[in-house]
Amino acid sequence: MTNHKEKIRLTSEQETLLITLYSKAMGCPDSLFADEKSLEILEQIDYDFSQLKVPVGTRLTVCIRAKKIDDNVTDFLEDHPKGVVLHMGCGLDTRYTRVDNGNVEWYDLDMPEVIDLRKNFFEETDRYHMIPSSVTNLHWVETIPSQSRPVMVIAEGLMMYLTEEEVRSLILKLKESYPGCELVFDAYSKLAARSVKGHPSIRRTGAVIHWGIDDAKAVEKWGDGIRLKEEWYFTQSEAIETLAFGYRLIFKLSGLFLVARKAHRILYYAL
Repeated sequence: MTNHKEKIRLTSEQETLLITLYSKAMGCPDSLFADEKSLEILEQIDYDFSQLKVPVGTRLTVCIRAKKIDDNVTDFLEDHPKGVVLHMGCGLDTRYTRVDNGNVEWYDLDMPEVIDLRKNFFEETDRYHMIPSSVTNLHWVETIPSQSRPVMVIAEGLMMYLTEEEVRSLILKLKESYPGCELVFDAYSKLAARSVKGHPSIRRTGAVIHWGIDDAKAVEKWGDGIRLKEEWYFTQSEAIETLAFGYRLIFKLSGLFLVARKAHRILYYAL
């Protein structure tokens, strides 16, 4: 193992990937979510993660979100072992190493600066690919042929940084290019999107939240055939039972109020 550490040169929005990396590496009891690869990457980056001031609650939420999306991908690959998975806004996420079934064709997509950083920790293979592009520059879709294989698209901590029009254009492009594909992403409510700017880690990076959605079924009106398969609340996670009493209580109390449940949840669509 070399002592060399990679320097970080990212924009405000890109820097939020470090919140996610830190949370997955340091913020989860093993019984909830174990991610040794994230810890390995964390130790090779020249960055003072303490300045992000990531609250314990955020670290737990990130891990619960990651576990749920991992489960969604695993279920998809059980039904479609040779399917295609596209992870938009992948950051330094290690999901491919966690859920690879030996047959999936996997694409990780992020801004060129992020992919350059990512290439220090991951190598492309005949089944694993990295695409350097802004998610809103939709020309990247043309570089990912589905070859008539089932497609799942995932996004974690991404959509809230886009405008509603960008989200709509993206979803309609995915629907056009991969008819019948499945899409999973996390979303804020409109109230949470307005409020989260006060979050200490978001405030530290200077990132701007643009989009929130209250009625998840509203996306169905964006195009014929779009269907909401699941609206999943963090308070539904079985992993909550593994947490310390105080955190279990917070999640359970939040589950009593719809506005709290909808503040941040995971949406699953068939396009």
